[in-house]
Amino acid sequence: MDIELIHRPGNTAAKVKLAQGEICTAESGAMIAMSGNMDVTTTTHKKQGGGLMKAIKRMVAGESLFLNHFEPKSGDGEVWFGATLAGDMMAYELDNESLIVQGGSFMACEHSVEIDLGWQGFKSILSGESVFWLHMKGKGKVLLNSFGAIYPVEVDGEYIVDTGHIVAFNETLDFTITKAGKSWMHSFLGGEGLVCKFHGKGTVWCQSHNPSSFGWAMSSGLKPRKA
Repeated sequence: MDIELIHRPGNTAAKVKLAQGEICTAESGAMIAMSGNMDVTTTTHKKQGGGLMKAIKRMVAGESLFLNHFEPKSGDGEVWFGATLAGDMMAYELDNESLIVQGGSFMACEHSVEIDLGWQGFKSILSGESVFWLHMKGKGKVLLNSFGAIYPVEVDGEYIVDTGHIVAFNETLDFTITKAGKSWMHSFLGGEGLVCKFHGKGTVWCQSHNPSSFGWAMSSGLKPRKA
């Protein structure tokens, strides 16, 4: 599976080329266009594996119940993917390892990659973000999207990231939820609230915009619905 990203970083789209016999699993509704020889199967689970329980877990993590599986017939094929929010994408190749992905950032992966749910503990409840994040495991390429630009932060020791700006991070990192300022009052009055303090060695991929903050900013200008 070859991935080409265009119009980065503000309006990125992904062109995925598949050889005959290769399968790309993608989030429901992510497809923009595809070649005419592409066969598409929609399931609640991974094609030829998994089950309904894993689909329900994905919903809990903020993803769709359904997955689409793209497989070219009679030669090579291609499929284009786009995200709901304007921003960048990144391709990451798993090498028998795990990547923890924030709900809503998963877009597509190779068929060899396992998609499961990761419980981040009760500490995640305090963060105000998703309590359940996706675990991408195995060997193969993963395609993620962000709201705004996406960039890596290399952690070696300790690093603090706003919970709403996390796209994904290596499983080698642990984190705790804490206040951003010197005191709880300073932290909330400063608009930062709670943050993730990462520990260990690994990479955190951050997005430049916060989807929750964007939603709050937009909702204040919307008219209430009439019953």
